[in-house]
Amino acid sequence: MSKQVQINRVGDSDVLEIVDVDVPAPSANEVQIAFQVLGLNRAEIMYRRGRYIYAPQFPSKLGYEGAGVVRAVGASVQGIQVGDVVSVIPSFLLTQYGTYAEVANLPAHAVVKHPKNLSFEEAAASWMAFITVYGAFVELYQVKAGDFVVLGAATSSVGLAAIQFAKMLGARTIALTRAHAKGDILVEKGADFVLATQEDDLSARLKEITNGRGVNLVFDPVGGPVANTLVKAMADDAYYNLYGALNHEDMAVPVGDMLFKRLTLRGYQLFELTTNPARLEKAKAYVYEALASQKLRPEIDRVFDFKDIAKAHDYMEQGTQIGKVLIKI
Repeated sequence: MSKQVQINRVGDSDVLEIVDVDVPAPSANEVQIAFQVLGLNRAEIMYRRGRYIYAPQFPSKLGYEGAGVVRAVGASVQGIQVGDVVSVIPSFLLTQYGTYAEVANLPAHAVVKHPKNLSFEEAAASWMAFITVYGAFVELYQVKAGDFVVLGAATSSVGLAAIQFAKMLGARTIALTRAHAKGDILVEKGADFVLATQEDDLSARLKEITNGRGVNLVFDPVGGPVANTLVKAMADDAYYNLYGALNHEDMAVPVGDMLFKRLTLRGYQLFELTTNPARLEKAKAYVYEALASQKLRPEIDRVFDFKDIAKAHDYMEQGTQIGKVLIKI
């Protein structure tokens, strides 16, 4: 038997139930993992509330991320053995699989052996964030030394991962947050500049910071009205990568800037990378090397006990975390 978190209806965190389940042997293309640490993902909160891109099928599992030890492998699985320490990369539907459990079967393509220099906490906090950034910074835009990169919602786990990634590639980061209260923390985490969307004149400050050159890449999970200002501040041939919609208002895009600066505005989802076998293998190898060499290190905000999963969800919904929120099994 294994304890597993399920939901039988959508709603507040009190719909999260910890139940005992029998875990079958893994099928041909599955890996069975005894989890040590789980990573929380904002998508799971949206799913729990019935606001995700697909609806739950009750009783529903939850959980995209985690790290643990392999207990069993399916007949067709290659490269992973019993006893390996592994992490899970979001690349499956929550209607089929979930990591919120003591023991669970996951599809083999979503499982990656993590470097030995990482703790289980660090491993559980790494893959979603760094692979999300890899897709935008290496595959889609190809960030280079000297570029100016604007990061929306910079105190999130992905935002902090993007600061590290940009510095590794030689770019200069302009971190956005709603107010300057978190500004010092972002500078401590490596941001070159911090701008407050509710307090600063973004247009003037972005022009000043870039010496009138403009921004080369906007990496943004927010969207909404501020996008108009950011697009106007972009350089020729620059790239706007929208990977979330924390602000549900439509973006008013200035057509003149789009046309005459030859701008690219693109929606981006982690799943477009993690469900493509060739792209996923490249991403795994790239991030593995950067983690093993300590060029990249995850930022962890707080660790909750498994029994306090509801409290962890409530904490994450407050939006005050700086880095990854984890669950210890």
